[in-house]
Amino acid sequence: MRTHTSVKPFLCSVCGRSFTQKEHLISHARTHTGEKTFSCSVCGKAYSQNDHLKIHIRTHTGEKPFSCSICGKAFTRKGTFKMHTRTHPGEKRFACTVCGKRFAEKESLNLHTRTHTGEKPFSCSVCSKAYSKNEHLKIHTRTHPGEKPFACAVCGKRFTEKGSLNLHTRTHTGEKPFSCSVCGKSNSQNKSLIIHIRTHTGEKPFSCSVCGQTFTRKGTFKMHTRTHTGEKPFACLVCGQTFTVF
Repeated sequence: MRTHTSVKPFLCSVCGRSFTQKEHLISHARTHTGEKTFSCSVCGKAYSQNDHLKIHIRTHTGEKPFSCSICGKAFTRKGTFKMHTRTHPGEKRFACTVCGKRFAEKESLNLHTRTHTGEKPFSCSVCSKAYSKNEHLKIHTRTHPGEKPFACAVCGKRFTEKGSLNLHTRTHTGEKPFSCSVCGKSNSQNKSLIIHIRTHTGEKPFSCSVCGQTFTRKGTFKMHTRTHTGEKPFACLVCGQTFTVF
């Protein structure tokens, strides 16, 4: 009945926010106390709300209960699913005032705008490195405490990012999902395929500003520039002699 009358008798003593139901107030109070009573039985990660735990568990089970009726793509979170559905009717109400690119979500426009302004509002409290996206900061912060929440089921090696785990898993399975359309050669990583394709096209996108020599790979290009700068970043731990190549 309170959902119709807008009566919210349950008041938070910390911030003053009010709620229609007592259980909602209890759940909210945990944002102030930091209490996390709901723990994952697989990895032990804890949450303040049971709903958040349920979403997290799907990262272990692979469950994606929200499926697009148009393209069949499935999602773990309802919010992500809703955002996706807007891409089909082509409704992009939010336009960038700089380049005109349009977006279905205002948040997507805000993120895009930072590519023009250079704004990086998310800063690491340890080293002060800044990022334009909060999720990039979250990944970065794991490098400080050494947090690696994604573990390989085969060898136990742990990773800070799920994408890195997926790449590593292919070293066990031998999976090479990226195939060259010219010769059919398969690669485990898309970036490896991009480099390989250059052997067919002859493309050498990395050019030395000193001598003009061009290279297929960025790593080879960096090694070459040291012949001009004299930089020797790799030192022997025994005698101290330095080298341009590791």
